[in-house]
Amino acid sequence: MVAREPDTTGVDIIEELEEIGYDYIELSLAHLMELSEPEFLTMKARIDNCRIRCEACHNFFPPSIRLTGDEADMGRAMEYVERALARSFQLGVEVIVFGSAGAKNVPEGFPMEKSWDQIVDLLRNVDPVAGKYGITIAIEPINKSESNIVNTTKEGLRLLKHVSGENIQLLVDYYHLMIEKESPDIILRAAEHVKHIHFAEVKGRVYPTVFEKSYLPFFANLKKARYEGRISIEAYSEDFGKDAAHSLVLLKALEYQ
Repeated sequence: MVAREPDTTGVDIIEELEEIGYDYIELSLAHLMELSEPEFLTMKARIDNCRIRCEACHNFFPPSIRLTGDEADMGRAMEYVERALARSFQLGVEVIVFGSAGAKNVPEGFPMEKSWDQIVDLLRNVDPVAGKYGITIAIEPINKSESNIVNTTKEGLRLLKHVSGENIQLLVDYYHLMIEKESPDIILRAAEHVKHIHFAEVKGRVYPTVFEKSYLPFFANLKKARYEGRISIEAYSEDFGKDAAHSLVLLKALEYQ
């Protein structure tokens, strides 16, 4: 969302993130997979020269890899998965976010139940590959304006339980949670499975720079759930350096509310 270089992986902000004081960077895996091997190695060297690492990736599948509908191809999808996780492993990635609305959205007229089963089958196949590389796949529920399947954290939790894989877990995204008007209490129900968090101010989906009372229940439940994982800001900005610095201060303050 804040990528400035043509490859749109997001790596161009890593030095600035390090200087501001962030702990890690989360890159777009689908765009990372578009890099040639020399381009990838150049990017890896850039990351290796920084204190922080690429500990997470989002945007697992590109829209060209269809996961639901008549054009879904498990063989093609799993070939991509193997390459993507191998490349992620080289960067030290520990969590990959599975939102990928463009890849998994259900085609018009195709049965929703069959699409659900296709996603379940996919994740059951992904699970052992993720285990081989020591990577967790975090299901990301996406609001109805962007996706037509797996829209709420409750549905994400149901999908996770249908898959029943050791390496398939759950992400909670504050922005999507609020858009769907879902109670932050779902965090407590899903506590043992929540392995990653995305955060953004709801209005405009921008970097959170000003305290809002609506943030408190979300963070209170993370504490009650004893969540100790990562929180990534997934948001837009017209002044990245300034907004990122203010957001870091705000998020650290929310830890102590």
